[in-house]
Amino acid sequence: MGTTAVVERPAARSPGKARRRLLGLGVLFGVLVVTAALSLAVGARALSPVEVWHGLAGAPGSDRRLTEIRLIVETVRVPRTVLGIVAGLALGVGGALIQGCTRNPIADTGLLGVNAGASFAVVTAIAVFGLTDPFQYVWFAFLGAALAGVVVFGLASIGRGAGNPLTLAMAGQGIAVFLAAMTTAVALSDRAALNALRFWNAGSLAGVGFDVIGPVAAFTGLGLLLALSTLPALNLLNLGDDVARGLGVNIALSRTVGIAAVTLLAGAATAACGPVAFLGLMVAHMARHLTGPDHRWLVPYAGLLGAVVLLVCDIAGRLVVRPGELDAGVLVALLGAPFFAVLVRRGRFGRA
Repeated sequence: MGTTAVVERPAARSPGKARRRLLGLGVLFGVLVVTAALSLAVGARALSPVEVWHGLAGAPGSDRRLTEIRLIVETVRVPRTVLGIVAGLALGVGGALIQGCTRNPIADTGLLGVNAGASFAVVTAIAVFGLTDPFQYVWFAFLGAALAGVVVFGLASIGRGAGNPLTLAMAGQGIAVFLAAMTTAVALSDRAALNALRFWNAGSLAGVGFDVIGPVAAFTGLGLLLALSTLPALNLLNLGDDVARGLGVNIALSRTVGIAAVTLLAGAATAACGPVAFLGLMVAHMARHLTGPDHRWLVPYAGLLGAVVLLVCDIAGRLVVRPGELDAGVLVALLGAPFFAVLVRRGRFGRA
């Protein structure tokens, strides 16, 4: 009887917990919609809701003011907002996944060296091939991010420490430091590469069109599909490799798919808007605080939170130095650095 009570009690509570989590997802989605609407309205020129609506749905006309509004909304604000949602979603999900795959609560998507790989590929494309259009070098950035992730994962899969989360972290940091040095060497030898890198490295959502956002969204979608396929196994992996293996989990396959998903997600976001440090780290912990350790809920929460936080930082960047702008990546780093310090000081790095 006692055993039956223990089993039934959690089952009785689970529908209520699931409803609360679904409600939380709904609230987060609503916050994201409001934040996206603010992103369309706020900028060097503030727009009213009526003006935003005209910019989205109004028919072309002869009125010069309304034509200007349509131009601002369609060619500047909408692409910027869509990129913020896509990149934030990718980095949020990637942050939750990399922490789960490595069992390292202070891991970030930069752990795999994808940021460093993308940076090196961008300066190489500019310095060697003379590319200047974002649509041209975004493919190099994604290729560099993907190759860096593959190399790091390959190095972590050989030798005595194969499959060890610590080995993965050390391989990632080693490759990241090497690529950062190579990036600096190439950039210093070419003025155009240095100028492009300075802008791209800040982590900005500005100046990117749908010709870039389309491929980035496609790769992000593929990464999300891979991420969803790993969630049940990820919960078991966090119980420890021995337990997961005993429950029938193919550890090597699950980690490989998870790392591939992180590489796609982080690589796509980094290729489009540059490296955005600490975003995945922050929102993964925020999501864990709201949902607990169950990755089936943690990952979607982290994705929505990532999109909201990135958009909020982008909006704030348009206001704090108005009429100029502060790049979203700078504000995310300003939030993330103290967040990381507090996390370490409280000893959260020691908990799974």
